[in-house]
Amino acid sequence: MNILVGIKEADFTFLKERTNSTVGNLSIQLSKLKKEGYIQVIKQFKDNYPQTTCLITAKGTEAFAEYTRSMQIYLNAEVL
Repeated sequence: MNILVGIKEADFTFLKERTNSTVGNLSIQLSKLKKEGYIQVIKQFKDNYPQTTCLITAKGTEAFAEYTRSMQIYLNAEVL
């Protein structure tokens, strides 16, 4: 989510490389995010090769912002 918030969309290979994930692990995580409506997954062909592109949704952007706010509150509480 952190990657997609910044760039709005990315293909599967890019996400795999940036997150240092296995294909299986990334597939499972993306499926969970899609199920919650946080991302949209587009599967198509580019130059006769399958291509999977992930786009963050408005719901996903808001959920990530809420997560970030919650983490900031938690971390600030720990300092006190």
